[in-house]
Amino acid sequence: MARKPSMGLKASRAIGNTFGHILLVLISIIWIAPFVFIVLQSLRVETTAQVGYLLPKKIGFDNFMFLFSPDCNFMTWYFNTFIISLAVAVLQTIMILMMAYTLSRFRFKSRKALMNIMLILGMFPGFLTMVVLYQVLKLLNLTQGNAVGGLILVSVASSGMGYYVCKGFFDTIPKSLDEAARVDGATRFQVFYKIIMPLAKPIIIYTILTAFMGPWGDFIFARYIAFGEPSGYNVAVGLWSWLTQDQINNHYTHFCAGGVLVAVPVIVLFMFLQKYYVEGVTGGAVKG
Repeated sequence: MARKPSMGLKASRAIGNTFGHILLVLISIIWIAPFVFIVLQSLRVETTAQVGYLLPKKIGFDNFMFLFSPDCNFMTWYFNTFIISLAVAVLQTIMILMMAYTLSRFRFKSRKALMNIMLILGMFPGFLTMVVLYQVLKLLNLTQGNAVGGLILVSVASSGMGYYVCKGFFDTIPKSLDEAARVDGATRFQVFYKIIMPLAKPIIIYTILTAFMGPWGDFIFARYIAFGEPSGYNVAVGLWSWLTQDQINNHYTHFCAGGVLVAVPVIVLFMFLQKYYVEGVTGGAVKG
């Protein structure tokens, strides 16, 4: 017969749970506070400059209306970012899925060497190649006003190296399904498209989300190749231009409003696709 927990053990558990919940509440407040601050400042209309108080004296949507006005380049920056992120999400997902499926299902000479080389190359920070990439993109006329094409090209070019999580998910799908389809006369592409893809919905959505989010919030490399021509800015570089010393007093609240609009697509995507995102991460976190 199992013994009931003693009163001392119950009390210690209750105290531990209480402190744990208090800690989680404090962490949540610290994490949410900057977002609340940005939203409040985006609704402040009495002045566009930085102020020393948090709660606006007057609330309105003037800052958001400014972003949509013809005198503002925000919508151009937003559209550029959307085009870059959408193109990268589609092309990068296709390349990662094909690379992951190949390395998961096929056994060929130098397979291990190829995987090790890509793993080692992935350990080096991407900014080490910024100078070379800039020179290449400049020769191709894909900088400044044409930086959108350059950012897409750079993001997609090395996307196959991000196969790790996707390959781990494919490794969990029994190879007997492939063999049965091949016996029935299916081609390799038919196996990949009609058998593997329907079973891999979580990892596909995970790959699309991560591919979309990368260029959506990119600043460092975008700032490096998109300069001098506002028509080529992405939204991060465009909003940053409002924080310079000569612009911040005229555009600080506009910057906050832009930050709110930038966060909306990512929040919506995660709200509707969170289930598949978690399944993709956990399903691909295996050793292949």
